[in-house]
Amino acid sequence: MGLPTPDTGHLRQTEYATVYEPAEDTYLLLDALENDREELQAQRPTICVEIGSGSGCVSAFLGQVLSPYGALILSTDINPAANNATRETVAKASSESVFDQCRTRFVQALDGRLRGKIDVLMFNPPYVVTPSAEVDSTIEAAAWAGGVLGREVLDLLIPQVPALLSPGGRFYLVVIEQNKPEDIIAGFAALGLAGQRVLSRRAGIESLSILRFTKPVL
Repeated sequence: MGLPTPDTGHLRQTEYATVYEPAEDTYLLLDALENDREELQAQRPTICVEIGSGSGCVSAFLGQVLSPYGALILSTDINPAANNATRETVAKASSESVFDQCRTRFVQALDGRLRGKIDVLMFNPPYVVTPSAEVDSTIEAAAWAGGVLGREVLDLLIPQVPALLSPGGRFYLVVIEQNKPEDIIAGFAALGLAGQRVLSRRAGIESLSILRFTKPVL
């Protein structure tokens, strides 16, 4: 039997109207984490980070994946409503992990303290192809509008990832085909991170994939 999906029923409250609700992309990321459960537990991560946590569903689920071991699981989002929603979601999670939330883009407010220390990094970025003007145009658009190739936000993060990960650290990334996943994998390879497509699924008109990147242990 698979792990239960975290309870996000509180998102029906009006104060969470701007929070991205769990959808097929979320569930695909949950499946990828659960598929890697044995490896993640063997890794014994101490610091995990979800960028753009939205509902907090992924952070809470990672806590279950790591159980009976625990880690510090940090969730970041630029939307204060998402920070609050995540706080409620992880409070209901059955996990030995410690959860915390921070309002920031990527990990900017925590960068100095996290550099080279993140064992598991997760990001379901705004990946929808849109005009550049739509990127961050509203707090709602910040959750889905990705600009040219759906990559304008992601491309800002990519150069930072190798320095953020610990040796052996993993980065899980949600993409669609329009984002050119093979180009993303090649770009990370040039930065020294091995990557592969670990899971794919069709969801309506979107072809979703999870990419997993690993920093070598020197």
